[in-house]
Amino acid sequence: MNWANQVTYFRLLLIPLVVVSYHSELGHSNVIAAFLFTLASLTDWLDGYLARRLDLTSDFGAFLDPVADKLLVVTVLIMLVGENNFLLLPTIVIIAREVLISALREWMASKGHREAVAVAFSGKLKTTFQMIAIIVLMLVTDDTAEWMLLLGYVMITIAALLSLYSALHYFKAARPYLFP
Repeated sequence: MNWANQVTYFRLLLIPLVVVSYHSELGHSNVIAAFLFTLASLTDWLDGYLARRLDLTSDFGAFLDPVADKLLVVTVLIMLVGENNFLLLPTIVIIAREVLISALREWMASKGHREAVAVAFSGKLKTTFQMIAIIVLMLVTDDTAEWMLLLGYVMITIAALLSLYSALHYFKAARPYLFP
């Protein structure tokens, strides 16, 4: 197993730690959880960097990395919806997009056209906004200023809109292969 895949496994191991720490009785549990989520988010960049820089790319790594990323985001968004039901709509949009694009990529790969739906800038922008929004939302407590909750909500809503935009981008790129 190479270094890049080990970093991805580490991200997977952080997911339950984020949830447990967020719901723990520890002081500042939300800050601990936000730190762990931030660390997990950074490993998404690190495993890709290591794979490219050290020439450690593998089919298994290409499969595992997006799975770990989606599990992290989906798990934490569902956790946050449990605390703030007004996050339900952006969460549904983000999760639906992840499922649709994963299915599209799988289908395109089966047809030999995976490169047509390779990660685009719009997807990277969506991911960045999404991760920052989640961190902000995790830091919100009953004692937090209302503007922080509003900021997190606006950011996750923008992330949901970017999710829709990037999904349209991917489906537009795949269109010639979907409807020949």
